[in-house]
Amino acid sequence: MSILSVNPTTGETLKSYTALTKAQIDSAIETAHDAYIQWKETTFEARQQILLKFARALRSRTDEFAKLITLEMGKRISESRREVIYCAEITEFYANGAAGFLADQPMNVPGIDAWIQHTPIGVLLGVMPWNFPFYQVVRFATPNIMAGNTVLLKHAGNVPQCAEKIQTLFDECDLPAGVYTNLFISTDMVETILADKRVQGVSLTGSERAGSAVAALAGKFLKRSVLELGGNDAFVVLEDADLSAVVEMAVKGRMVNAGQSCVASKRFIVVESLAKPFMDEFKQRIDAMKMGDPMDESTDIGPLSTEAAAENLLKQVESAVNAGASLIIGGDRPQRPGAFFNPTILTDITPEMPTYDQELFGPVASVYVVKDEAAAIKLANDSSYGLGGSVYTSDIARGRRAAEQIESGMVFINQPTRSQAELPFGGIKNSGYGRELSALGIMEFINKKLIHAGR
Repeated sequence: MSILSVNPTTGETLKSYTALTKAQIDSAIETAHDAYIQWKETTFEARQQILLKFARALRSRTDEFAKLITLEMGKRISESRREVIYCAEITEFYANGAAGFLADQPMNVPGIDAWIQHTPIGVLLGVMPWNFPFYQVVRFATPNIMAGNTVLLKHAGNVPQCAEKIQTLFDECDLPAGVYTNLFISTDMVETILADKRVQGVSLTGSERAGSAVAALAGKFLKRSVLELGGNDAFVVLEDADLSAVVEMAVKGRMVNAGQSCVASKRFIVVESLAKPFMDEFKQRIDAMKMGDPMDESTDIGPLSTEAAAENLLKQVESAVNAGASLIIGGDRPQRPGAFFNPTILTDITPEMPTYDQELFGPVASVYVVKDEAAAIKLANDSSYGLGGSVYTSDIARGRRAAEQIESGMVFINQPTRSQAELPFGGIKNSGYGRELSALGIMEFINKKLIHAGR
């Protein structure tokens, strides 16, 4: 089996890789397990020095890595640079904070000397997506490496050069062999890996379908799991919101990474008194976006990650329109090479339409008009997803009350959902379970061992 790197801007095949055999996979697991036996005994300080070296390399070679991201999956070059710098920030956060996060925790029970010791559990498998090809890997790998676990990484099949580069960078930063191992494998080999007794857990970021399959395997083989899946994030606009600021946030929230983000704003729920001016300005801003080469600094929107992604999105939009949704702008693909899709706004979407509860992974915004705040919150919660969301109002206390009623893992007031190293990231419902980032993120694959020394 070949794994191909294809430039989505041109359709050109850049490089080909050969998938590992079962024997090679078994050898990689053995190496990772042997490495774990040694790595768990290293000090936090020793691990820290390696990861800080990794972070320095990300900062000093930002342009090199950013160009690779843009070349392989089409992200705008400015967004790619931000992704690489963010990876450095996450790495530094865990390198500097792990010892404190994982310090022994006294139980403080009168008359009893007992505490929780935080220890690693072993070899972990990461199954990561293409849309943030450095960030997704770093936010999984670095806390677990700092915790003393070792990592096997199956990256998305369309970003093999990014996968290879991350492995090379860890090697260059003197991470011992087997502590982090990139695996060029097909999806059907995930079960083989999870069935292995030496592998103790799995983290997947990806689609709802992929998450369901991996969760079933984790249950079958009694392995810990963390799932960060899709989202259909609500962007709730109340009548007292600052219109200009809201529209700016709406464009930013929807069109980041050409709309290919699990926490991109997707459902724009606007109270009717503000609906017309919001739609007029939103349409104008979307229509003015410059499509082009993602390497060009002036480009506002680049291609989707693959031709297949663009074709699938077209089918979803056409299905919505055929079912009665109104197309305000876009809805088709431009006449040019590459996996491009025109920025699109849909409205008049009803619960009977499949689009109502689908994730549209691309530059397509769904706008809903509701009577009032109560109706907005009800609609925001009427989704099988629950990853992120945002509320817009000039009254922060009102925004907080609304945010507390929205059913999701994260809600932001007057800004779209975003991630930050110090803040937990994760969802509920069909958006998955578990948390990444923050101190919570390093705890997912840790044995919280009770030690009781008696009275």
